[in-house]
This record gives sequence, structure tokens and C-alpha cells, in this order.
Amino acid sequence: MHSIFYDSYHDFIYTLAINLPDNRGIMKIKIIGIGSYIPNKEVSNTDFDKHVFLNEDGTPFGYPNEVVIKKFKGITGIENRRYAETQHNASDLAFFAAERAIANAGIDAETLDYIIFAHNFGDVKSGTHQTDILPSLATRVKNKLAIKNPKCVAYDILFGCPGWIEGVLQANAFIKSGMAKRVLVIGAETLSRVVDDHDRDSMIYSDGAGASILEASEDEAGLLAYESATFANDEANFLYFGKSYNQDLDPDIKYIKMYGRKIYEFALSQVPCAMKNCLDKSGIGIDEVKKILIHQANEKMDEAIIDRFYKLYDKTAPKNIMPMSIHDLGNSSVATVPTLYDLLIQGKIENHEINKGDVVIFASVGAGMNVNAFVYRY
Repeated sequence: MHSIFYDSYHDFIYTLAINLPDNRGIMKIKIIGIGSYIPNKEVSNTDFDKHVFLNEDGTPFGYPNEVVIKKFKGITGIENRRYAETQHNASDLAFFAAERAIANAGIDAETLDYIIFAHNFGDVKSGTHQTDILPSLATRVKNKLAIKNPKCVAYDILFGCPGWIEGVLQANAFIKSGMAKRVLVIGAETLSRVVDDHDRDSMIYSDGAGASILEASEDEAGLLAYESATFANDEANFLYFGKSYNQDLDPDIKYIKMYGRKIYEFALSQVPCAMKNCLDKSGIGIDEVKKILIHQANEKMDEAIIDRFYKLYDKTAPKNIMPMSIHDLGNSSVATVPTLYDLLIQGKIENHEINKGDVVIFASVGAGMNVNAFVYRY
């Protein structure tokens, strides 16, 4: 039994929605519009050949950058990534993606009841290290969209890389509860501005934005089931803000850091289970799943997650089940999943397509450590 007291009406609505009956046979929400913004500035692996990469203790690597880059490509699959233009911040990228999603949905932006913006670091202007989240990035997007309706509520969420999926789950709660009819959910980030140039992990991160419009579904399409969890005991600080590996730099300036091996092991342990729990709740059989869209963090890790997921059903993962964008776009955190979905819908991922009625699993893992997933019929 839940207490009648909640920190906010958001908590109340979220609790109400997750305690509704089984998802089958009740109202579903549907993505009626999707859009993304991929920056034009392309940075290849070879652009890192002059970087001075250091170990955590500040000592130099015992091998040249050519070897570092080759090993990096072999593990992550990343060849290129995109960085935002200097005049654009995360809220600008989000605005561009939101405009495209609104146009794709064919709606009037004034009809939006909520704008939910998932990010990690706010607006970080080029050449600076200061995070700017006042006002909220969602408010900035609403302003750029010139939405006059004051009842269109705009707020940000911090949920690591799974932020866009969590935003979708919150939209699901609002719509099912009757608090909203139409919600804009955005994931956008400029990670290139919070990386330590002396940390080889800096090659992973990129910039981008993805946005989606959600409303109640009147047909078979829509969100069927979901899972979400936060592991915050030993796992809480697997991703953190830390000083540069260059000990000559200001230790008070912080950069995104991670314990890669621990994250890898955590993801392989928890993401397949979340996907299975979600699929089982949906009542959909594993053989009916046509595509799995996973946060684009690391090619080898995503492949291992898929393999382990299918092994939970004593099956082998089918070929062509997992579209990938990481090779050319890198890891843009909250933007990877909606961007991947947009590219899939547009037919821009080679050898992958999606058709009406197809079942898709969306899943992500990231700072928190947070894990979430949902099953969706297209």
C-alpha cells in the first residue's frame, strides 16, 4: 500500500500509472512523431592521433596512439562521432529535433501538455566547463518553439543515458492517468564539452538530440510493457565527475569519467534481465520480436547483451535483430535511442527496416546506475 503523501503530483501520477492493471487490453501510448538532430561536424578516430593520453595516475601509456585507436575501434566499433557546432548548445540541438518531431507528427505545438527533456549536463557553452540549467532546458525548448500555452508544463529529468526511455515512461504515466493527452519527450547532450582530452574514453562520446511526440493509441500499436530500476549501492559511482588525468590541470575542473569494466559487467548482468521481465509482462513471445534498439554505448557490449538476452530463452540471437548507429555517430547518451529509432523509421540504416505491427524492444543502461526497457508495437 502506497502512502497518500507524495513529494509532488508527478510522484502521485507516476505511482498511479504503474499500479494500473496489466498492460494488455488497456490504453496504450503511441509515438506519433519522431525527429533527431545529428550535428554536421564529423570527428574521426584519426583526429585523436595527436592527443596526449594518460593513465589515471598521470603516467603516459606504454604504446603509441595508433595502437590506442586501433584497440578502441575493436572494442567500441566507433569510427566517427559528431560534435555540435560552437554556436549550438544542447537545448539548441533539442529544439531542432523537437521541430522535426512536431512536423513528423503533424500537430500544433500548442497542443502539447508536457515537454520532458532528458540530459545530463545542461547547456555547456563551447570553450567553457560550466553547466547551465537555469532556466531548465525544457523551458528553453518551449521558448524556442514559441509555445504560448502556460499549461504546457516543461521540466528536465536526470537519469543518465536511459533518460529518454524514462521520459517515455513518465509520458505513459501522465497520459494513462488523464493528466495529459500529448507529450514531447526529448533526449539531447553535448558530451564533447565535458570530456577529458587526456582520457582515452573521451573518444567514446558525441553530441546529438532525439525527440518524440506521444499520445494515446487507438489501435494495436503502442507501448505494451516496461521495466525501470536504479542500482545505487556499489554501482552508484560507476560513472562520475572527476578531475583530468593531466595532473598539471586545475583539479577543481571536472570531466565525465567511468569505470568501464564495471559498467560492462553490470550491463551484461542487468539489461538482459530487464528486457526479459519486460517482454514476459507484455505477453509477447521472443520469436515475435523484430528489432531491439539498445543505447549505443559500446558495440561489443551491446552484442553481448543481445546474446545473453536470447540465452535466457535458450535461443540464439537472430541476425539483423539489432540496428546500430554507433559506428558513425558515437555515444550521444540520451540521444542515441531516439536517434536510432528515427533513422530506422526513415530507412537510413542499411539492411534494416520496420513494418506496421512489428514488435520492438527499447533498452538502455547508464549513470545511476539506471536500467530501463519497454516493449513497443510499431
